[in-house]
Amino acid sequence: MAWRVGSAALLALSLSLSAPAASRAAEAEHQTDYTISLAGLPIARASFHTVFTDDRYSISGKLSSAGLADILSSTSGQTSVSGVIEPDKLSATDYSVRYKSGKKARAIDVSFADGNVTSATLRPERRTPKNWVPVTKADMRNVVDPLSGLIFPADAKVCPKTLPVFDGESRMDFKLSAKGSKPFKTDGFSGDVIVCGVKFVPRSGYKKGRSDVEYLKKLDTMEIWFAKAEAGNVYAPVYVRVPTKYGPVTVWATRFKGDVRS
Repeated sequence: MAWRVGSAALLALSLSLSAPAASRAAEAEHQTDYTISLAGLPIARASFHTVFTDDRYSISGKLSSAGLADILSSTSGQTSVSGVIEPDKLSATDYSVRYKSGKKARAIDVSFADGNVTSATLRPERRTPKNWVPVTKADMRNVVDPLSGLIFPADAKVCPKTLPVFDGESRMDFKLSAKGSKPFKTDGFSGDVIVCGVKFVPRSGYKKGRSDVEYLKKLDTMEIWFAKAEAGNVYAPVYVRVPTKYGPVTVWATRFKGDVRS
């Protein structure tokens, strides 16, 4: 659960990219690469490619473990999302995740219509543990996916804002609070970024009383930084920091580049 939260916030907690704020005739592309570290040691890499054509967008991403984490338990995953570009947000129609950690594998597929979940499948199905908080139909209305939900048109408010996220299994809120701006520099970007504090609020699809969930609920020092992607005229994540009992998990954009084609 803690890892998915980190990936979502990136992107996650991790991971995402850029999109135009309005319909356009040109095609725009954006590439963002991330390195993920625990207490300064690299544990994973992620890469996302986004394409925008007229009023549609699609994002495809890959994540793989690295460093000591890869030796202890190799992890890899692919994700994709596509949807419609609206004036104030990206509205997904389809979202999917495939990941494998050691011998365990999982596939998630979610379909949306007007911000509401129309279908969600998880394979293999999870055995429902005791104290499980089930996801209700009401929990799957007016939600965003964890990828395009973290992308904001340039004219939209980035923080404060509450993001109602559904990742195919769990329903959670990310409450973003304004914390000013900071300078940031990486391959393809140099300038000021918007800094948001993040508060994690689990809603359903988790085991009540689970230690990592309770730990994240109490945190008030998580941050996510958003940079403007000029090609898409949006703000997207370039840095995430999640304190843990073993040291901070950080997600850093090592590349943040876009291109517009006529």
